Amino acid sequence: MTRTLVAASLVLLAWAVHAATPAFVDITRAAGVAFIHNNGAAGKRYYPETMGSGVVVFDLDADGAQDLLFVNSTRFSGAPGAPGFSALYRNRGDGTFADITRGSGFDTEIYGMGGAAGDYDNDGRMDVYITAYGGGRLFRNLGAGRFQEVTSAARVIDSGWSSSAMWFDYDRAGFLDLLSARYLVWNPQRNLECSITGSDRSFCPPTSYQGAGPKLFRNRRDGTFADVTAAAGFAEANSRGLGVAMLDFDGDGWLDAVVASDGTPNLLRRNNRDGTFTDVGVTAGVAVRSNGQARAGMGVDAADYDGSGRPGLIVGNFSEEMIALYRNEGGGAFVDDAPSSAIGRASRLSLTFGLFFFDADLDGRLDIFAMNGHISDTFPPGMTGVTYAQRPHLFRNLGGGQFEETITAAGPGLVQPVVGRGAAYADLDNDGDLDLVVTENHGPARVFRNDLARTAHALRVKLVGTTANRDAIGARVDVTRADGSKAWAMVKTGSSYLSQSELPLTFGLGAATTVRDVTVTWPNGAKEGLGNIGVDQTIVVRQDSGVVARLPFTRR
Repeated sequence: MTRTLVAASLVLLAWAVHAATPAFVDITRAAGVAFIHNNGAAGKRYYPETMGSGVVVFDLDADGAQDLLFVNSTRFSGAPGAPGFSALYRNRGDGTFADITRGSGFDTEIYGMGGAAGDYDNDGRMDVYITAYGGGRLFRNLGAGRFQEVTSAARVIDSGWSSSAMWFDYDRAGFLDLLSARYLVWNPQRNLECSITGSDRSFCPPTSYQGAGPKLFRNRRDGTFADVTAAAGFAEANSRGLGVAMLDFDGDGWLDAVVASDGTPNLLRRNNRDGTFTDVGVTAGVAVRSNGQARAGMGVDAADYDGSGRPGLIVGNFSEEMIALYRNEGGGAFVDDAPSSAIGRASRLSLTFGLFFFDADLDGRLDIFAMNGHISDTFPPGMTGVTYAQRPHLFRNLGGGQFEETITAAGPGLVQPVVGRGAAYADLDNDGDLDLVVTENHGPARVFRNDLARTAHALRVKLVGTTANRDAIGARVDVTRADGSKAWAMVKTGSSYLSQSELPLTFGLGAATTVRDVTVTWPNGAKEGLGNIGVDQTIVVRQDSGVVARLPFTRR
C-alpha cells in the first residue's frame, strides 16, 4: 500500500511539473521598448511591403544580458513617407532596456529585413549582418555600443534581396562563415499587381517572380570573406529562400544547412566535409510535400524535439498548407508528422512566419511557438476562416512526439491577433525561463515576459570558444539529469524568420534538482566533460578551461 501511494505521488508530482503553463505577460512598455516597423507602404503594393522584419537577440557588450536589435524597413526611393531606422536596445540587466540607436551605426536608412549576430573576427564582440532589399550590410562591433558598416571592406557583396541569415563555421576553421537566404529578383520597375476580387489591387504570388538563390560567404580569417556560393554547391537559380537553419542531421559532426523556400523546394544541404555541400532535400523528404508540390516555406528551425537524439525540423507554411513537423528517422530520412497531429489541425488556416522550438515550461521537452499573419488584407470570395491578423500558436510538447495547443492559456496579450512576422526567445531578466520577442508587419514589436510558476528547475549554459569560434556556434551540449534522462542542444544562429534567438542554451529540468553530467562537444569535435553541476544557474564554460563563472538566477 505504501509503495502504491509513493508511486501515485510521484506520478502526480511529475504531472504537476508538466502542467505548469507559462503565462506570457506583455511588458513592452514597462521594458522601455517602443519600436514600430515601417514597411514603406505608399499605395504601390510593392512586394517587399508584405514581408515585415525581424529581431536579433544578442549580447552586444558581453555583460551577460541579452540586448535587442529591431531591424526596420523604410520608404522606397522617391516615395513619400517617413524614413525608417533600425532600433538598438541595451539590456540594463533587469529586463528593461535603453534605446541606444542614436550614434550606434544602425541609425541609417536601409530597407532592412532581418539579421544574424556573431563574432566573425573573434575579437570578443558580436557583429551583425543585416539582410535587406538592395543588399545585406555587415556591421562590425567597435565596442561601447557602436558599430561600423564594413560591407565593402569585408567583401560581403550582395546587391539582391536577402531575407534570413546565419553564421556557422561550416569548414571547422575556427572562424564564422555566413549563409544568407535570398528571396526574389525584384525591383519597383518589375512590380506586378494582381486582383483577388476583380476590383481590388493586391500582391501577385511569389511564383510570378524569379527566385534569387542563397549566398554563402567563407571567412578568410583576415576580416574579409570569399563568395563561394557556386564552388560550395549552394547555387540554386530559382530558390525563393525565406528562412535558414543549421543542424547536423546525419550526426557526423559537421554542420549542414536548410533553407525554407517559398513556392520552390526547400533546400537541405549536407556538408561533404571538404568545403562543399550536396542537396539531399528530395531524398530526405523535406523538399516538397508528398504530392510533389512545393509549399510556401517561411520560417524554419531544427532541434531534437522527440528525444530521439536526432534533430527534427519545423517549417512555417501558407494557410491551407499547415506547419510541417519533420521527424528525423535516421538514415537521412524525415517524415512529416504534422498532418496527423494537433500541430497540423491547429495550423491549417494559419500563415506562419517566425517559429521555433523552445522549452516554455522547463519540463525538459521542447515546445513550439509560431508567429502568424497573412500577407494580404483581401481574400477571394467564399474563403472563410482566414484572416489578415492572426493569433500565434503555442504547442506544448506532451512527449512521444505529441503536442497540444495551449495559446489560450498563455495570457490575453499573447493571444491577440496581429500581422505577425519575426519571433525570438531569450531569458531577458535572468530568472531562468524563456521570454518572447515578436514583430508585426508595419506595427509595433512586443516583449512578453514568461511568468512561469516556479515549480521547475533549469540550467543555462554559455560557451566561449578559444580554438573554436569565439561564440562556440555549432557546439553541442549534452546534459544527463539525476534520474539518468538525457537532453542535448546546439549553439546556433539563424532559425525562425528574419530573426535570431539568444546563444546561451536553456535546459529545462522539471523537478530535478541536480545534473549528473554536462558534456560539451566543441565545433572541432573535441569533447569536454564537466561532471556534476548545480541547477538554477547560468554556467559560463571556456574551451579547455571548464566552468569559469556561475551566475545564479534572479528570483522575482
